[in-house]
Amino acid sequence: MELLDAASSPAQATQRWPLYAAGFTTAFGAHAVAAGLGAESADIGLNLLALGILLALYDIAEVFLKPVFGALSDRIGPKPVIVGGLLAFSAASLVGLWADQPAMLAAARLGQGMAASAFSPASSASVARLSGKYTGRYFGRYGSWKGLGYAIGPLLGAVAIISGGFTLLFAVLSGLGLVVAGWAAMAVPCLAPLPRPRYTIVDVWRQSTERSFLGPTLVLAAATGALGAAVGFLPALAAREGLGTGGSVAVVTVLALTSSLIQPRIGTLRDQGIIADRPGMVAGLLTIAVGTLVAGLLPGVAWIYLAAVLIGAGIGVSTPLAFAHLADSTPSERLGRTMGSAELGRELGDAGGPLLVGGVAVAAGLPWGLGALALLVGVTAFAAPASRTPRKPDDDPVPPTKT
Repeated sequence: MELLDAASSPAQATQRWPLYAAGFTTAFGAHAVAAGLGAESADIGLNLLALGILLALYDIAEVFLKPVFGALSDRIGPKPVIVGGLLAFSAASLVGLWADQPAMLAAARLGQGMAASAFSPASSASVARLSGKYTGRYFGRYGSWKGLGYAIGPLLGAVAIISGGFTLLFAVLSGLGLVVAGWAAMAVPCLAPLPRPRYTIVDVWRQSTERSFLGPTLVLAAATGALGAAVGFLPALAAREGLGTGGSVAVVTVLALTSSLIQPRIGTLRDQGIIADRPGMVAGLLTIAVGTLVAGLLPGVAWIYLAAVLIGAGIGVSTPLAFAHLADSTPSERLGRTMGSAELGRELGDAGGPLLVGGVAVAAGLPWGLGALALLVGVTAFAAPASRTPRKPDDDPVPPTKT
């Protein structure tokens, strides 16, 4: 693969920006709609069970389909999967224009999740193939833009719903998907499918259980599980301390912005050899664990905001290192499948973190629930893989071709 260095060739930098925008789109779409559903559930006639189902549809689709579309991007090349997925996201969002009907809301939410299952792992694989020896730097930027989607999704979603209801929100999402699809079609290079050896079931099982894959995937699952729990429970803790809606929601924004600001820097330090993968991932997970314990054990608004900063910092350290390690330890011909499977781990963590905290909290109280999560995240640090020498750019034997 030819080296595409944004630092030395601004023209090549434009090839990666649509990939960052795709990451932003999936995060923004997921959290903007989820926050809107929670705020407006009574007005559109949703009971708690129906609300839970609608919130889960997006993630359920991703759990089942991300590995499938990741493997498809290896077979036909990532660009068609990215552009097609973004167009499908735009079309599914149009269904939400009839969001006053729960059935149409469910169809839109499920369609968005299915579409995101296509362009999300394909975008990750493209970032890996276009990053050359700078996987840390570019996955840091990719994760940063995703973090921005998580941070401003609920806020912009609330503004759209206040201004024009779900109709306006889904129209904005449809337009965003269409714009990013067009941008990707023009700017992202065609990365030709690479020759793929035949893999037996035994080969696939071995690849899926290697520490170079399983370790960073568990790290991603733990970090995302902590994120999912924090998004739900930190605002609840803030509300208990007497903060209004704005102050409670701002806790999540602080967490997401902290993560977004840290990720690019951590990725760059990794590429410079200043931060090694294993120590960095361990430090990130332990920081998340400490932040979670602070939230559960120390009452007061200041401690809640400190917990948000610590959890966001831990996520910002561990996430780009885990993704870069996956990219460097995976042969280029199966990057799509690997990224899809790793993101499956993230989705399971996203669902499992809140369930763990909520389940333990019902039995023993919220501090014990957060303590259980902190313990699990801390234990996961033992799964972090050994540091690895970054994959060289010329390890990819087939150069990209532009359209």
